[in-house]
Amino acid sequence: MMPSNLKGTKDFLPEEFSKRNYVVDVLKKNFKAYGFEEISTPSLEKNTTLLGKYGDEGDRLIFKVLNSGDKIKKADLESFQKKDFSKFISSLSNKGLRYDLTVPLARFVTQHQNDITFPFKRFQIQNVWRADRPQRGRFQEFIQCDVDVVGNKSIIQEIELLDLYDSVFNELGFKDLTIKINHRLILISVAKYFGFNHKSTNDFITIIDKIEKIGIENAYNELCSRKKVLSKKIFYDLFDNDTTSLEKLEPILKNIENFQKGSDEIKQIFDFFSNKNSLKNKLVFDLRLARGLNYYTGLIVEVKSKNNNIGSIGGGGRYDNLVSLSKFKNTSGIGISFGLDRICIEMEKENLFPDLSQKNNNILIVNFGIQYLLKLYPLISSLRKHNFNVNIYQEENKLKKQLSYANKHSFTYVLIMGENELKNNKIVIKNMKTGVQFSKGLVDINIRNIFDL
Repeated sequence: MMPSNLKGTKDFLPEEFSKRNYVVDVLKKNFKAYGFEEISTPSLEKNTTLLGKYGDEGDRLIFKVLNSGDKIKKADLESFQKKDFSKFISSLSNKGLRYDLTVPLARFVTQHQNDITFPFKRFQIQNVWRADRPQRGRFQEFIQCDVDVVGNKSIIQEIELLDLYDSVFNELGFKDLTIKINHRLILISVAKYFGFNHKSTNDFITIIDKIEKIGIENAYNELCSRKKVLSKKIFYDLFDNDTTSLEKLEPILKNIENFQKGSDEIKQIFDFFSNKNSLKNKLVFDLRLARGLNYYTGLIVEVKSKNNNIGSIGGGGRYDNLVSLSKFKNTSGIGISFGLDRICIEMEKENLFPDLSQKNNNILIVNFGIQYLLKLYPLISSLRKHNFNVNIYQEENKLKKQLSYANKHSFTYVLIMGENELKNNKIVIKNMKTGVQFSKGLVDINIRNIFDL
């Protein structure tokens, strides 16, 4: 049987990886331009850190790692016999692979609070794992690219992160993206209007989050199974499309606590991005945007491409209580994430990648034997030290075959030293893009302008 990788994971060939690195380089450049610093956290976290932060559905998707050695002897077999599988699994595992980068950040901030300066602006680009059903654009192992600000409640943070989204996607070549925003206080107000109490509000938001997947009718029926009286007319009027405005909500929700606060923050954001500060991509309010994770408390955001088949290519929001769950009080946070895999899929489809094979300093050294390479090696080493990418053809072969290899792999220059060049202490430099070639004496070479005619 041919060996293969696990379902939900992916290998990346050099060309694919080069494209991913291109996106990551754009992300890092923009993250740093907005004042974020890079950190790293372990792949494994304690289950006590991970569980209870994502809601029941999220908790089920955490990959738990079995205890090893003597710890396995502590398995709670009695729970297994009683079919209390949750308790049984807990006895087998006290750690798991991180589900996202935000909850580990809360642990990180709490643990290192005396070593960092607030507000703390960090970015992180690392793997995460989710035991989700694999599909196009959704993997069980993937890279998250996150930026977060911890320790500040200023609306400027929301504005900066939305502007960062616009800056990154504009540089990557995206046109006509939709940046959707909503506010958890508005959703909580709607839930209260429909009669959901504090304990069941998260159930309401989780179901609203699934409307695009399951449809308005199924969402309504699922809510009715949790609440006997639910006006179908008003529910459909609010959630059957994405055109419900704040002006439409105000007369309905104006007397419900905290609606006005959420509404005012959304208005501040739209006011800021009107006229001179306008974004290049479309910014819209969408009441159906819910983002089911329990830890969000304020603004929530998602970025959708024109072709919505693979879901959002970015998302995030404000979380006032997440860090306090890690025993660090009164610390608000806000963050956004970029979906690297989905971004690459969309860029491939829209032909947005530049030609990454065209590297101006990409050089192939023709190999006619070790005695020639011995003479050339000081030059090769010097070129590499000056940031030229130099590859030596691996076997002695005819020049025609080596030049064919150079063409196939899009090398820009080929350096040739044959018998005559060795005698005269020269090299031939061939420009593979123009076909022009010229010779230079080794003693006359200036690395900084070696390829000038």
